[in-house]
Amino acid sequence: MRTILLIFNPTSDRHRAAKKLLRMQRHVGRNANVTWVPTEHAGHAVTLAATAQEYDVVAAIGGDGTVHEVINGLMQLPAETRPALGVVPIGSGNDLAMASGIPNKATAALDLLFSGQPQPLDVGRITDQTGRTEYWDNTCGMLMIAAMNIQYRKITRLYGFPAYLLSVIRGIMQDFHITNMTLSVDDAPTETKALMLFSIGNGPREGGGFFTNPPAKNNDGRLNYVQAPALSRAKLLSILPSFLNARPHKYDFLMEAAFKTLKFTADRPVPIHLDGEVWGDDEHPVTEALIEVLPGAINLIR
Repeated sequence: MRTILLIFNPTSDRHRAAKKLLRMQRHVGRNANVTWVPTEHAGHAVTLAATAQEYDVVAAIGGDGTVHEVINGLMQLPAETRPALGVVPIGSGNDLAMASGIPNKATAALDLLFSGQPQPLDVGRITDQTGRTEYWDNTCGMLMIAAMNIQYRKITRLYGFPAYLLSVIRGIMQDFHITNMTLSVDDAPTETKALMLFSIGNGPREGGGFFTNPPAKNNDGRLNYVQAPALSRAKLLSILPSFLNARPHKYDFLMEAAFKTLKFTADRPVPIHLDGEVWGDDEHPVTEALIEVLPGAINLIR
């Protein structure tokens, strides 16, 4: 029988997750091999996962932000003693779970922790010009994408996908900036481009429904990106529907590619979010970064 640490974030899903705890605990029952631990503050899941080497599985019960913290904790452990990752998606986006075939129903996802098999999950790593490093599992959004994420945090009266959609519209209307970025992708020649949107995906979707990188798979040893040049607000709004389905983007000006290593320098600080968590902002301005994939760095119970 697997030993499982269940790291539960009661603030996930905009504090709605706490209402689901009793039902999940009843479903699991009195299992001596299962330990429940709630998070108490931001970053707590990182600490809990980083000290959980005695468990077979460390499960993130929450949204993509909770998974992000658990990933960063697990990556502090040596690969040979690193527990497998479990995910019980009870957040508002749950993009990693969707990309990985994990059931959206909490009780079914809990059952999977006991019956599923550990399979490789690629992990992204980003390092900025100061040496600051963080891991991420699903998406690294920059420029307009990150500005939309910041807008989402300001919305309190909407929930789920409608809140994400409003944040996108607000981002387009209020955070309209062009950034000159010099990109070095794998062994390709260095290029300098004026960009408005830049999103790197280990999975196809972010924001609970926006397929920014439809071809991306989180177990193929590569990352995917999509970038958009300088566009008008009207043009940005017109292409929005293309991000709401899982089909390849139909616009020629949206450049897409897969890679293993990408470096950039920018002429101004680049807003960045990792799995929905703000990483590059006024407090931590990022003008240079190295982004790379770590193939199969973690085993995910799927």
